Amino acid sequence: MHVRDQPDEATGRERGRLGPGWFAAAMGSGIVAAAAATLPRSFPGLDAAATVVWAGTALLLTVLAVSYVGQRTLRAHAGDPVLAHFFGAPPMALLTVGAGTLLLGRRLIGEHAAVDVDWVLWSAGTVLGLATACTIPYLMITRHRFTPDAAFGGWLLPVVPPLVSAATGALLVPRAPAGQVRLALLLGCYAMLGLGLIAVLLVLTMVYSRLVHHDAPAGAVVPTVWIGVGALDQAVTALGTLATAAPSALPAPYARGSAVAALLGGLGIWGFALLWLVLATALTVREIRRGLPFAPTWWSFIFPLGACVTGTSALAARTGSRLFVWIAVVLYALLVAAWAVVAWHSLRHAFRQRERARR
Repeated sequence: MHVRDQPDEATGRERGRLGPGWFAAAMGSGIVAAAAATLPRSFPGLDAAATVVWAGTALLLTVLAVSYVGQRTLRAHAGDPVLAHFFGAPPMALLTVGAGTLLLGRRLIGEHAAVDVDWVLWSAGTVLGLATACTIPYLMITRHRFTPDAAFGGWLLPVVPPLVSAATGALLVPRAPAGQVRLALLLGCYAMLGLGLIAVLLVLTMVYSRLVHHDAPAGAVVPTVWIGVGALDQAVTALGTLATAAPSALPAPYARGSAVAALLGGLGIWGFALLWLVLATALTVREIRRGLPFAPTWWSFIFPLGACVTGTSALAARTGSRLFVWIAVVLYALLVAAWAVVAWHSLRHAFRQRERARR
């Protein structure tokens, strides 16, 4: 199979069915809300608007989860060499909505309930994410077969959830019971950071090799190149949130070391993410000029942009740099604009699919 045709072929085979990739809509909408709470500068009405988006995303996630479980297509999708990679989206949707509950939802449901909900969603998302990160590579090795030009950005999706677990789990570290439980949670998050980051770098190498050795990606595959940006910036975010949480669980020397790692390591990874952002943008502009058709993969634009915001905000808070503050604000403005466009096209697509089903 040729990589440029993969998502379209998968859509054709599963026409009328809900694929795991649609959970990226909850991922993207969730990070639009959560990123607003992390911005280093506040704006009037932004928190209220973000809370509304979070509430709508929580409802969307519920509808998607119930609908997907009800159609019983898990085994078929897992056996598909394209759709299987998109199983990384559901756990990240759970994790993102959970973080939004803690950051924004507590104003509506109270602090105690928000913490409880986040524990449930984080635990479920982490278990599913680790299962995905282990299972999908195994299936790729033992069952799926790929041509030399098959690698695409979607290959990153199964291994990114541990990074999101690390970044969002850090919010729960200070709320965990003091002592061994809190320490275990922090260390577990650092382990997931390492798992996810190294796996992401391995896959990025394969994707880059495919980009330079074969024809440039086209059509619905192009937006998936952006997933590399989101994966790298999630690592930056995780380094920042874990360094903030570390003093509550680690001795002083190691807590200070985590702060150094968050700053220096975060800056280095952020710089690499910026390179990938420029590459992804150039490929996208090239494809837009040729006519980029709408596909569910358009949601691949949104979560990575949101991760850019959270990663840049983490660096702004740690460095005190006004440059990073304004970069975060500009990126958030672009995120909201892109989210509005993709959400509108998604609603139109869903309406048309429903009309076709009725006929």
